Amino acid sequence: MTAPVFVVESFPAHLPAAGGGQYVLDGAEGRHAVSVKRLRVGEAVVLTDGAGRWADGEVVGVEGKDQLTLRLGSVVEEAPASPRITVVQALPKGDRGELAVETMTETGVDAIVPWAASRCITQWRGDRGLKALAKWRATAREAGKQSRRVRFPEVADAASSKQVAALLAKADFAAVLHEDREYGSAALATAELPSTGEIVLVVGPEGGVSAEELALFEEAGAKAYRLGASVLRTSTAGTAATALLLGRTGRWS
Repeated sequence: MTAPVFVVESFPAHLPAAGGGQYVLDGAEGRHAVSVKRLRVGEAVVLTDGAGRWADGEVVGVEGKDQLTLRLGSVVEEAPASPRITVVQALPKGDRGELAVETMTETGVDAIVPWAASRCITQWRGDRGLKALAKWRATAREAGKQSRRVRFPEVADAASSKQVAALLAKADFAAVLHEDREYGSAALATAELPSTGEIVLVVGPEGGVSAEELALFEEAGAKAYRLGASVLRTSTAGTAATALLLGRTGRWS
């Protein structure tokens, strides 16, 4: 079992470059480590800022219910993965949005863009939208910890269709998952993929991508692709497609 991951806002500048410095983990993360994980002296942990910087640690002291003293190794930085994979996720109903974020994070997606597609039943407006976005970001953070990542996916602000089109126009490979027997979507499993750069994948709502949105995205340079013979729900399609892309680009090799 790999060491549990805990998040810090930043690493102190005074830590020795070669490691060996001490760090006190407290607050919510310290409480989780002591009271939930029940870590004890001698056990290993990993600290990360969620943006690629991380350090191995060993518990050298436990105080109360929410404080660990750690001896840290050197702080290192994990390089961003390439090609970078961004999934534009149409807003699902209920808690399926958090499910999509959780499983895509565990799989290895690099960025998630919530999309208010025209056929989405759920719409993020006002305080409700801010709360929903905060839930997505908290889910990405917790799923990143659970899956032992040190670079968590970025969850962007909700995007309009025009903003999604602008994102697709800048991509090295732009795809829209669109299952329509009469449309002639190509198989994502055989698409020619870049070895570096940016891959952007659009996952539509349960009702599918509208003809107007599809035309807008194609004008921006995206093509329509399908995953297979079965039709996946919007909350699982992004995870399946991410796994396929990670395998085909060599990131899972």
